[in-house]
Order: sequence, then structure tokens, then C-alpha cells
Amino acid sequence: MHLSRAQELTAEADALVARHGGPVGLDAVRGDRRLRRTWAPCLSRHRAWTWDAADRRDTRWWPQGIALEPGGERVAVTWYAQDGGVRVSVLDLARRRYAHVALVVPTTGGHEPLAAHAGGLGWHGTRLYVAATRAGLWVCDVRDVVRSPDGLLLPVRHRLVPESDDDGEPLRFSFVAVDDACDPPALVAGEYGGRRQTRRFAEMPIDGGPVTVVAHDVLRAQGVARIEGRLYLSSSHGPWGLGSIWSGEPGGFREHRRVLPMGPEDLAYDARTDRLWTVTEHPRRRWIVSLRRSRVS
Repeated sequence: MHLSRAQELTAEADALVARHGGPVGLDAVRGDRRLRRTWAPCLSRHRAWTWDAADRRDTRWWPQGIALEPGGERVAVTWYAQDGGVRVSVLDLARRRYAHVALVVPTTGGHEPLAAHAGGLGWHGTRLYVAATRAGLWVCDVRDVVRSPDGLLLPVRHRLVPESDDDGEPLRFSFVAVDDACDPPALVAGEYGGRRQTRRFAEMPIDGGPVTVVAHDVLRAQGVARIEGRLYLSSSHGPWGLGSIWSGEPGGFREHRRVLPMGPEDLAYDARTDRLWTVTEHPRRRWIVSLRRSRVS
């Protein structure tokens, strides 16, 4: 299997940025909504935040992916709309503020909402990698954020698409993360799956190239982080069951039950604090949670 660049939209993205008076970037994204420190229902010592009241109960938009700014203080969370569209929330935890930025596909003279589940998010340098299931990964650059009459926009620039050498089951990019510790940096991705679906883990170069695929066999896996060669997977147990983190290697994972709230999604890692992060999806049960990695190693 090979990951290749496709659907190049560089010219369209540049034109969109120019039409809106040039980029403002992330530094101009001032949170217009308030985060609240809270407690989340799970059996681990943790830190938790929640959204403002409207976002906590919204049934149109669902939180999915999470990533931490490399070397920075921001947290990014993707949401998908059930009627179409993706946005990323940029969180400033120190100020307890956040703002939504719409991800869009630039077109000749305009733009369209990005249609993807956005189940995972990776952040490398200024690039965001958005998991799009069978469509692969959408890539955008946070320096391209612009202001528009409809709010903040971020255009995608291209897509990374898996191409198989055989007739096997196509890889589903359910979630994704960046392993910056390896040389060169790599993307790690995986599949969400039930008992009758493939459940695989994949590694590939950050800009595309050969893909190494192995089975992970974790039911309902939602996110991945790789730390010093060790894998960590989040998994869900329905809308009311507390979530798990699995640690180890394919074929030898250990489950740490009830260490996450119900509805956990993607997983991210902060090397500076040695903490794992996740976000939960269900209305009125939505939290951003971090816990010490040593709790689940």
C-alpha cells in the first residue's frame, strides 16, 4: 500500500486567502467562547474542561479529533456536522477560551464545506492532517486562516490517498496522529471497527509514501498515540459505558478499563508533560480530558 498526494488545491487555496484580504493565522484567532474547568466521570485522576452551554448540548456538531500544537500551548479539536461540514476548535487553555474555524474546500471563486468524518487529527509544524475515513487524509496549513463574513475559514490544500497493490480491503483512516519522536517523523493511523470489520494500524511517511499495515484487533478503537515505540489506543463502550485505553503492541495490548469518560474519541500526546489527551462526543456529556501516561502504561 502507498499513500500519494491527490486533489491538489494549492492555487485555489491561495486565491481564497487573497480574496479575504490575506491570512490572519492562528495568532489572530481570539477565543469568543468560554471553556470551563470541570470533572469528568471516569476512574482515573485527570484534568477536564468542557465547552460552553450551546456546544455541550449541540446535536448537529460532534467532537471527534484532537491534537496539540507542537511546542505550543494550543489544543485543536475537530467536529463534524451530521448534515455536512467540518470545523476545528482552537483552544487556549490558559485563558479558558476557544473559537471555531470552518474547514473548507476552496473552489474557483469560492469554497464549499469539507465533507469528512474528521475522526482524527494530527498536527506537524503548521500542517493539520484530518482523517477522512476511506478518502484518506486532508491536509491544511494553519497559517492560511482567514476572516470572512461567515467567520473564520481554513482551506484544505491537498489530500493524501491510500493506493493498494492488491484487491484487499481499503484502509479506513478512522483516526490519525503524528509521531514526531522518530526520524523522520511519521503518521500513524488506524481503523475503527466492530467484530466483522477489519481493525488495522498503519504507519507511513509524513508526506506520503509506503504504508506498513498490521492488525490491532481492538474493538471500537477511536484514537492512537505512539510514544517511544509503544502504542496507546482509546476505545469506546457505547454512549454510557466508560472508555478504555489500550497500551502495548499489536497482539499484546493491555486494556485499562474505565479510565476515560463515556464516548471517548481521538487520542493525543503531550511530550512536555507526559500526558494523554482525548475528547468525548455525546451531547451533554462532552469533555476535553488529560491524564498521566504512567496511569495506563
